[in-house]
Amino acid sequence: MDNAFAQQFAQEWIEAWNNHDLERVLAHYSDDFVMNSPYIVQIAGEPSGRLHGKDAVKAYWAKALAMIPDLHFELISTLVGVNSVTLYYKGARDRLSAEVFHFGPDGKVVEAFAHYE
Repeated sequence: MDNAFAQQFAQEWIEAWNNHDLERVLAHYSDDFVMNSPYIVQIAGEPSGRLHGKDAVKAYWAKALAMIPDLHFELISTLVGVNSVTLYYKGARDRLSAEVFHFGPDGKVVEAFAHYE
């Protein structure tokens, strides 16, 4: 993992979300990735807060976008780890958010963890 990859990922990810282009967002993820978010409990009704695979996560994100049609992210910082990147950004209603992405050897996200204030 290097800074150039992290910066490129951050730019593409934020831009895809701000265009509400779920196919473009999902292109960054492996087919069987795992998404972890406290909002999964509320929006998808999954008590574990975890969803597996693109189909399940796409349905959850589509529902979230319908609930917040003016969703816009503003990147604050990109942090690089070992096979991971953390994006710190302003999200819905200007709430601070951090998302940690773990990458597989193919450069696709295999698991993500969302955190909100």
